[in-house]
Amino acid sequence: MALLIGVPKETAAGEKRVATVPDVVVKLIKLGFAVTVETGAGAAANCADETYTAAGASIAPDAATAWAADIVFKVRPPTLDEVALLREGATLIGFVWPAQNPELMAALQARKVTALAIDCLPRQLSRAQKMDALTSMAGVSGYRAVVEAANAFGRFFNGQITAAGKIPPAKVFIAGAGVAGLAAIGTAANLGAIVRANDTRAEVADQVVSLGGEFVKVDYEEEGSGGGGYAKVMSEGFQAAQRAMYAQQAAEVDIIITTALIPGKPAPKLITADMVKTMKPGSVIVDMAAEQGGNCELTVPGEAVVRHGVTIVGYTDLTSRLAKQSSTLYSNNLLRLTEELCKTKDGQINVNFEDDAIRGLTVVRNGELTWPAPAPKLPAAPAKPKAAAVAAPKASSHGHGGGGEPMPAKSLAIVFAVGAALFWLVGAFAPASFLSHFTVFVLACFVGYMVVWNVTPSLHTPLMSVTNAISSIIAIGALVQVAPPLDAAGVADRPNGLILGLAVFSLVLTAINMFGGFAVTRRMLAMFRK
Repeated sequence: MALLIGVPKETAAGEKRVATVPDVVVKLIKLGFAVTVETGAGAAANCADETYTAAGASIAPDAATAWAADIVFKVRPPTLDEVALLREGATLIGFVWPAQNPELMAALQARKVTALAIDCLPRQLSRAQKMDALTSMAGVSGYRAVVEAANAFGRFFNGQITAAGKIPPAKVFIAGAGVAGLAAIGTAANLGAIVRANDTRAEVADQVVSLGGEFVKVDYEEEGSGGGGYAKVMSEGFQAAQRAMYAQQAAEVDIIITTALIPGKPAPKLITADMVKTMKPGSVIVDMAAEQGGNCELTVPGEAVVRHGVTIVGYTDLTSRLAKQSSTLYSNNLLRLTEELCKTKDGQINVNFEDDAIRGLTVVRNGELTWPAPAPKLPAAPAKPKAAAVAAPKASSHGHGGGGEPMPAKSLAIVFAVGAALFWLVGAFAPASFLSHFTVFVLACFVGYMVVWNVTPSLHTPLMSVTNAISSIIAIGALVQVAPPLDAAGVADRPNGLILGLAVFSLVLTAINMFGGFAVTRRMLAMFRK
């Protein structure tokens, strides 16, 4: 018998998301499940009850009916009263945050349920990315943070020169270049702002630049990667240098967006009250870590306040402010997880602990505490070749980045000798008219070789397509055969039918070569443009 998936309405204050949207309901039913949605659960996300019914779901008249399902999809961690509605042996899938909610964990164990915490997904597993709701929600939050900053800011993001005056571009500084920070960088840059960003992890610098930002480095050498996509707690020396850099940026920029969070710990205080005082009147701070205490000392969680002329936005519901989009992304994450749990597509789930992703997600199984999960087995790094056994290849003198050992002098001399003999034979016995064409042919081969061989390999395709088009000068020869010139008597030496047919055929192929060459070049070079 197919299991029933229940989707209750979120009860947390200000929460507008829903765990499943109608489009995903259709796919869940194809996996063999039945779906019931509490009435009004998707109303705040623009998902009416009628759309769920049309997708094949039933509408539960109250929360108790939805919570009584075999599997419950949830967004926010359930309250203790909601846990009491779970039937024994049921499965809960959603955010749980086991480290921050010990009472919730105890209640789940007492109900003898199985709880899969989407926030505990081993993010270092590449195949787990499709289930990574933290990344999905962080991307939405980063985008919305810039929208909130633009709403609170007093002028345009992009610079303009108008008849009414010159408007300078806004300067935006983003503290933290994780998923949320990168989303904010891309959004602010697309709006035309001058974007700067900082992160303790040096490896994200290239990502910041690729999105149109400038990476601001702290003048202190220390690696800040903490694994799993998060940063680690830095040393006192690094933090002092970081505060000095933040103080400088606060005095220069118009908008600061902070995203710094470390799992299981209060948000680090990056922006002090003294830094706020140095900011320009009308500036904006969007504190994305407000729910965990905030990165700014003056942040009030859940509110937007004005301190020293600076608007400090501490909203804790950024994802809910884009409820439709975030609900769609989140429900797709849960769908991918469900597909992993139900590979047989028969409406039954298998919580397989041999699967590292499923093992990491499972915090309670049939009432037994299984959190924290052991570290997943990552593929072993390839063994480095021994220096004595494998010699590093020498760079080619041609500069194309490939190549191997240069040709020995003896072999090179033989090649030149053979080539000289062939040229002598051609010069001695070939007619004079052939020699002029042969000379052009040899020079064309040499020039073509040098042109292609001495460029970066990644540009070979667009370059060769252009040279192919240019080399289609053969069309001139074909045209001469189709319409030969007149002799002194004014009579054209018409070719026979075979030569004329070959000439026309060559014109067709040459036309394809010419136009195709330029078309391929244009499409290839377009890939390198922003």
